[in-house]
Amino acid sequence: MSLLGIDLGTTGCKAGVFGLDGACLATAYREYDMLHPQPGWSELDSEVVWRQTKAVIAEVAAQSARDPITALSISAFGEAFVPVSKDRKILDHSILCVDDRGREHITRLTATFGVERFYAINPNLPGPHYSLPKLLWLRAHRPDVFRRADYFLLWSDLIAFLLGCEPVTNNSHANRTLLFDLNKNDWSDELLAWSEIPRAKLGRVVPGGTVIGQVSDAMADELQLPRGVRVVAGGHDQCCNALGCGSITAGKTICGIGSFECLTPVFRKPAQPLALLKEGLNIEHHVLPELYVAFIFNQSGLLVKWFRDTFAAGCIPPANTDIYTFLDREMPDDPTRLLVLPHFESPISPHYIPDTSGVIAGLKTSTKRGEILKAIVEGAALYFVDSLAALARIGISTQELIASGGGAQSDRGLQIRADIFGIPVIRPRITEAGLLGTAMLAGLATGVLQTAREAAQLFVHYDRMFEPDAARHAVYGEKHALYQQLFPTLQPVLNKL
Repeated sequence: MSLLGIDLGTTGCKAGVFGLDGACLATAYREYDMLHPQPGWSELDSEVVWRQTKAVIAEVAAQSARDPITALSISAFGEAFVPVSKDRKILDHSILCVDDRGREHITRLTATFGVERFYAINPNLPGPHYSLPKLLWLRAHRPDVFRRADYFLLWSDLIAFLLGCEPVTNNSHANRTLLFDLNKNDWSDELLAWSEIPRAKLGRVVPGGTVIGQVSDAMADELQLPRGVRVVAGGHDQCCNALGCGSITAGKTICGIGSFECLTPVFRKPAQPLALLKEGLNIEHHVLPELYVAFIFNQSGLLVKWFRDTFAAGCIPPANTDIYTFLDREMPDDPTRLLVLPHFESPISPHYIPDTSGVIAGLKTSTKRGEILKAIVEGAALYFVDSLAALARIGISTQELIASGGGAQSDRGLQIRADIFGIPVIRPRITEAGLLGTAMLAGLATGVLQTAREAAQLFVHYDRMFEPDAARHAVYGEKHALYQQLFPTLQPVLNKL
């Protein structure tokens, strides 16, 4: 008996099978490309993502046939939805959160509700990266797709639907649409009425960890899964990451390092939610009951992938060494002489900043490739320093970070973060915590794991702690002061560019 976790990211999908003792039995990964059909547009080919997802499921199912999979769950990046028909046909590409389309609708939304009134219903800071403005853009510019779509499903629930389940939306993902009422734990009648989005097109809201059906026999046969595998509603990837890092009670903060890098503090429902609003923080359901999370994120992993594709295209690392490990070795030990503004895509958390771009300052003819890579990682980490201070101001203390995701495999990357933040960074043995968390969620929902504490004891183990270096932390303190000046100084130029 084993559990299957599936994790969809912006640039690739993974699947992992875990035994009931927490051992990883098989993993698989496939990449896909972000499409930019026009300036400011960012999409995924939904058919390609579904095809790659089926490929990773089939690969791990074949490798774990001796320990049959009994249940699965799915985590995925937020906001992006896919229009589908009742007969499970994909109708269009998926518009990503970094896409510029629909921003005019956020202006209308804010003018109607005001920020505080809106936050009282859906505790997010309205911005064009959420699902609602993209839905409104689709209705205006592709009315035929909007009309033919029976459902608009976010990716974790879309995969469950395509596997044979009913159309639902888990509550952590529903929150990313801007159409969700956090207190009611359901779609907001008021926001649906304003947007004129039919409730029937969004699917029933369920909490993460709800059994929503089973894989159809036809899909089971195609993917080499046993028949009767139960499907459990998953959640937003960072919520599943948090569970897979052992964050089963309030007080821990996760640093998920994938295509996006995200700080995810876990807490009880705040008595004064407007305190989070003032700090630019959202509130969202965790995948465990009575717990909530906030997100502070940037495009860290996408920047590293851009660096790989731009500065190391055609590079062949030594045998048994992946390209990222090879490039990590080129990083200097000391803080770099460069300063990077990681606005390669418009920042959207904790504050949306339109009309900006990335900056690499301080380049010389003596600058090496490894120094540029390290400066990119430094810039992405410096982005979070002010938000960690904001969390402390509202009583969410961060004494350490637990790192997850593909980026957590980089020793140098984790040491950079420890040195910049001035707190320890802990790496679990299994860094693909999204996979692990969804497998744990599948086990909890189907009763093979009795409690979250039992699941964490079995599945979550820590590998190494990276302690901050006091001297480097002092240097980074000076560098952060320069970082704070960089965007305000260059903003008029970046706006014109």
